[in-house]
Amino acid sequence: MAAHTYIAISELHPNISHSKVAGIIIGKTDVKSFPDRKNIGMDRFTFGFTVKDSPDFFINVSAWGNDAYVNGLASSISIGDCVTIENPLVATKDLEKGDRFCPATPSHYRLLVTEAHSQVCLCADMDTIDRLLSLIHLPVKDSRDFYSLGDIVANGQKLDGSVINILAAVKSIGDTKQFTTSDGRRGQRLEVRLFDDSVSSFPLVCWDREAIQLMQPLIPRETVLFIADAKISFDSFRSGMVATVNSKSIITVNPDTREASLLFSYAKEVSESGALDQDDMPEDVPVESITDVYTVSQLMQKARENPEALFGITYSFISKLDLDSSVSKVIKTRCSKCKFLVTEDLNSCTNQLCPGKDQIVSATTGFDLLVDFTDHTGTLHACSLRSPVAEKALGCTKEEFISLTDGERTAMKWKFLLERCKIYVKIIPSPKMKSGIRGMILDCSLADAGEVKQHMSALLQQGL
Repeated sequence: MAAHTYIAISELHPNISHSKVAGIIIGKTDVKSFPDRKNIGMDRFTFGFTVKDSPDFFINVSAWGNDAYVNGLASSISIGDCVTIENPLVATKDLEKGDRFCPATPSHYRLLVTEAHSQVCLCADMDTIDRLLSLIHLPVKDSRDFYSLGDIVANGQKLDGSVINILAAVKSIGDTKQFTTSDGRRGQRLEVRLFDDSVSSFPLVCWDREAIQLMQPLIPRETVLFIADAKISFDSFRSGMVATVNSKSIITVNPDTREASLLFSYAKEVSESGALDQDDMPEDVPVESITDVYTVSQLMQKARENPEALFGITYSFISKLDLDSSVSKVIKTRCSKCKFLVTEDLNSCTNQLCPGKDQIVSATTGFDLLVDFTDHTGTLHACSLRSPVAEKALGCTKEEFISLTDGERTAMKWKFLLERCKIYVKIIPSPKMKSGIRGMILDCSLADAGEVKQHMSALLQQGL
């Protein structure tokens, strides 16, 4: 089907008959039902979606009909699909009625599709698809017209009830919670945590199934969102502001704008620094209170099943310990407040989320290693081993280590690589790690032979 047979959204008006429109779906709502006033005891079903055919023009579409037609159509199309709409009714928008709950569009009209008169199907023309696909990354509002998360927090309850645009990166995506209301209706709720260069964590709540499905596959810390017309409200339980996706909201994933590109670069930098992990890191427990013993595979499996921090003991060999690399890769300097890596010649922390970013930097220098530990069940990679735990484990201070010769550092490395160690470890979820988890060594020492024998006997009894 050739592209020239389609009518542009900008040219639509009620006098056009047998029109055919092609566009990419940029927004979609859940199916709803209402009692049919003409057929008592029957329900009418409806859902809406928004299609765009050029950088500046998009229009809302409403589908009405019986259960089979509306739910069948809704399940066949998704946000990001290119569709053709044949013979829709072009109607003037009524902002006093249903249209006030739909996304704001530049068109004076809306489209109505029904089973008897219209057809909606996936676009099959590759030239048209290629033309439309890039539009999914263009926000429906001016790319500079948004509130930063810092602006929202600073304005506080002054914004309660407001509908605004937000540009932010995805920090984490929670689990979808299912619930049943007091009148028996089923619902769902998903909370996404956002961040930018002014605020390290801000809640965005999704209630619509379509919005939840859009959010679930996103990659935290690698995704930027432009949320047009999010509702801002004060949450008394949190004593803070919260954003909510509603029926008027249009979410653009990874917008193709300068502002989004700058935020994406910042998100990547701050994620790689570990500052976001530090912000969410739960408090450590006393080492002496940790008693559960695991193999490496048990640690990894249990950590993946549990979103909370996992503390445990493992009897393993340290299989990677780069003590003989350059001193600058072993001894590092971090900001005392946010743990961001800094260079000693800087006067302030470069982490925009640091609580002390406008103050003279207070830094600490010490061992800062990523180590692997291994047993017969597997290897946990890139575990953090830092001072003062590292100093205790290695048996030397950072000053003593710096003065060692290359041969002495290599000898220290092999002291651990050839012996089984008793390692106390904390495991936390970490989306940026390939394994999805991150380990921190809380204590490490050469294992007592009797303890190792007892541990191995217990594993044999378990069939491990």
